[in-house]
Order: sequence, then structure tokens, then C-alpha cells
Amino acid sequence: MTSNFKSIPVIDLSLAKSPLTRPKLLQELHHALTCIGFLYITNHDVPQDVILDLKHALPILFTLNPAEKEEVVLHNSPHFLGYSQVGSETTAGVADKREQFEFANELPDLWREGHPLHERLKGPNQWPSQNPSIRSVVEKYIHELTNLGERFLRLVAEALSLDPETLFSFLSEQHRLKLVHYPASDPSSDPNIQGVGPHKDSSGWWTFLLQASPPSVKGLQALNKTGEWIDVPVIEDTFVVNIGQAFEVVTHGACKATTHRVLSGPSERYSVPFFQGVRGSLTKTEAVETLRSHFVMQKIALEASEGASVDSAFLRGKYNTWGESQLRTKIRSHRDVGRKFYADVFHGYVNDDSSN
Repeated sequence: MTSNFKSIPVIDLSLAKSPLTRPKLLQELHHALTCIGFLYITNHDVPQDVILDLKHALPILFTLNPAEKEEVVLHNSPHFLGYSQVGSETTAGVADKREQFEFANELPDLWREGHPLHERLKGPNQWPSQNPSIRSVVEKYIHELTNLGERFLRLVAEALSLDPETLFSFLSEQHRLKLVHYPASDPSSDPNIQGVGPHKDSSGWWTFLLQASPPSVKGLQALNKTGEWIDVPVIEDTFVVNIGQAFEVVTHGACKATTHRVLSGPSERYSVPFFQGVRGSLTKTEAVETLRSHFVMQKIALEASEGASVDSAFLRGKYNTWGESQLRTKIRSHRDVGRKFYADVFHGYVNDDSSN
């Protein structure tokens, strides 16, 4: 269970390179996985120039004029890829104070009538014509984070006494990246300081977050067991890594997805979460049963029966596949896109509160 942690551990991935230090890494990682759900990773081998190029591109991208942003607005994309203005996305029914560009691995739009509707989430990006260099920067970053995610999953599997390749069967071929800008906020004139409201990450297997502002800029917080919000400050040359809800389901609650939020502050903030994608065809039965015997044998999970210890919208909801559950979530968060491209299911998803 998520513990009463007071800080977020820093895991040095270079320890994996030596048989003398690898056990220490695996022990530290096991603790972070099963007791906290949040960690920093350092010595991650993502090239510094790839990270710096993305950091430098962020303020340029977000200073595009409104017409240039409108050219790639999310409303144009059935794949929910593109630009969202401040207040257009909600968390727990409250508008978030952030603007963002969402990208993914570049894939063709292969969906046709008769295919599972969630397959329509896959497709090409929208690239701003007035900033053509952003495509190369983003694609290099997605490539490197995809590789990092795969290296990390092998370590996670080993820390949980699984075969190193076990967790790959749950992954999608498409991962998603958000470039996020939180405008500065003055609480004396605007009492809503919700950059992003309290939530668990529902859209990925794992999240790898680049906090792209200076260390003096705060905002990200994680919730510990006793209900205390713990700051997750910027640490240079690290990624913040946290568990997604699908991973909590598959590990029978042994590895908890930790609730977190972002508060707006007096300084603008840039943030880049990379969401490692979950295979849309993953069913509830497959998610719950695939590793059940392992976690029961290891006596890691708090409860072994039917994933009962897992607080999961996927398990509670009435949709049998991860993909449809995700489609419902995206339509509820971006209703203009849902009305335009998913009219046949829009009202059913929006009015369905079975999984909140």
C-alpha cells in the first residue's frame, strides 16, 4: 500500500550496470514500486541534447499566435492529438489551468467502420506549420523515451521477480506525449489554482515526466497514505516516474497508482509527461488473470481475489477492454471532440457514471 512517505526516492539507473550494485538498485526500486508509486530516475541515458532541444522548443511553441494554435486544435482530430487551450480539459469536473499540445508515435489512420471504435484513437499527429522544426524535436524525444520505458520495464520486472520481458505483452504500439504550459496564476485575483486536479494516471502503463522549468518553480504534489500532499520538486537531470492505473490492475494492487495534482503558482511552468501506452485490446479478464498466480505466490498483493484491492475505473466500469475505457475517458474530458467524431456513443459515455 502507498505509505506515509515524506519525500520521493531518487533511483540511480546506472547501478544496474554492475552485478555488485544491481541488487541495491532492485531493492530500492521494489520499495518505490510497492510503497510509494512515485520515484525519480537519474543516469537514465536519454541524450542531454534531445532533452535540451525539447526544453528550448517549449516557450517558442506556446508563443504561437491564436490562429497558429487553432490550425492544430484538438477539435480537428478523432485521435485526440493536437492543441488544447487553457480550461478546455477538466479533472474531476473542474477546468484545469493549462494549455497543451498532445503528440504520439506517428501512425496512419487505419480505422474503418466495423473495427473496434477505440482503434480510432490511433492516427497521425497535427504539426504546427509555423514551427516545422518541432516535429523532429518531438519525434526524437518520443523515440528516446520509448527506449527508456522499455529499459525501465525490464528493471521493474526483475524487481518484482518476473521474467524481464513479461510486461511487454501489455504495451501498445502507440505512446503519447503532452507538452504542457501552466500560465502564472495570482490567487488573490483568481481563487482557482488547479493546474491539474487530483487524479491517478489513467492513460498509460507508466508515466515519465520531464519537469522542464527551473527548480524554483514548484507545483507537482503526490498524496501519501495519511492524506498529506508531498511536493515533488524539480531535480535537474532526472525524470519523475509514476505508476499508471493499468499497472496497478495487472499487479493486483501490489504497485499502487498514486494520486497527484499540479497547483498553479506565481511563475509559469512547463511540463512534459510521456505516457507509455497500454494495448487497447487488453480485457479485464486478461488484466486480472495474467499475473495473478505470481503475485499470490509472492504474497506481494494486499488481496489476491479478483483484484479487489484495486481502485480502478477500468475494473469498475462496464467496458470490457482497456481501449474502450480510454475512449470513454477522453470523450468525457474533451467533449467537443466527442460530439464531432463519436456522436453515436457520445451521450452514452458522457452520461455513464459507473466508473466515475
